[in-house]
Amino acid sequence: MFNYIFSLFSNDMGIDLGTANTLVYVKGQGIVLREPSVVAIERDSKRALAFGLEAKKMLGKTPANIFAVRPLRNGVIADFEVTQEMIKYFIRRVHNRRSLLHPRVVIGIPSGITEVEKRAVRESAEQAGAREVYLIEEPMAAAIGAEMPISEPSGNMIVDIGGGTTEVAVISLGGMVVSKSLDVAGDEMDEAIVQYFRRKYNLLIGETTAEDVKIRIGSVFPLPEEQTLDVKGRDQVTGLPKTITITSEEIRQALSEPLKLIIEVVKSTLEETPAELSADLVDRGIVLAGGGSLLRGFPELLSQETELPVTRAADPLTCVALGCGRYLEELDNMKRYQRVLLSS
Repeated sequence: MFNYIFSLFSNDMGIDLGTANTLVYVKGQGIVLREPSVVAIERDSKRALAFGLEAKKMLGKTPANIFAVRPLRNGVIADFEVTQEMIKYFIRRVHNRRSLLHPRVVIGIPSGITEVEKRAVRESAEQAGAREVYLIEEPMAAAIGAEMPISEPSGNMIVDIGGGTTEVAVISLGGMVVSKSLDVAGDEMDEAIVQYFRRKYNLLIGETTAEDVKIRIGSVFPLPEEQTLDVKGRDQVTGLPKTITITSEEIRQALSEPLKLIIEVVKSTLEETPAELSADLVDRGIVLAGGGSLLRGFPELLSQETELPVTRAADPLTCVALGCGRYLEELDNMKRYQRVLLSS
């Protein structure tokens, strides 16, 4: 009862605390914030100077006394203090002192993280001012956000390719029957592009440039008309700025290894899925979420490899945040439903 009354006066929120981006859903308002998970820090004082988009613009471009970092790696907290400051900034920015009450917060976490890592996420949110903190595994949040019928007694498969992790799960009756987490996702794709440029062209490029190349001409299948792109970087031999022209075929070659690993973990999950649920997947297929799923031709490639229908969620980038938000909206009902499941 008290939680219900408190919720009327506080901006309860769901947070997709991603390696690449953080999205915040506010109860009754939807997604109100979408910012890169980056913090700019002053080297001497260790003071945070900028967060989100402002900090991302500084990646690779800061003077000696400032460095820009991503405090989350592979979906988990790599720097506790910086993550805490980042969460605190985002919560305060959204909460904006419109209520005297601290918000309840639901945070999406990778399915493979340890209890210690879960505690670090929970404590970060509590230190940032959350009244109560609930954790939901990202595959479940993504499935809820993609409006999959997860409460039905049938198999539903979600593949969420984020920045730091790829989350794969088969869900039935509101629970994950099989789940796997792989620390190969969007960041690994960017790193593969960086290494390709270094090996083939002796050209050093930053992660922001690599991400831009992936978005603009990345694909997994030959395109109807192959594309080219001019890429600027630093020549490893001369140390001077240099521009080269890259083709979409080359980027496809660069991305082949991380894509192979992602497909393998999907197949491994399918192999461990109970037969009755596997039968459901023949008709229902696989739903893709996360920014990595936007790579051209990826649904077709996965369908070819698994022989199952594959579709993208309506808005792959926001699935986890929407799922956290919907979990928040139905928190009391879902908690009651879970208690019924546990007692049955």
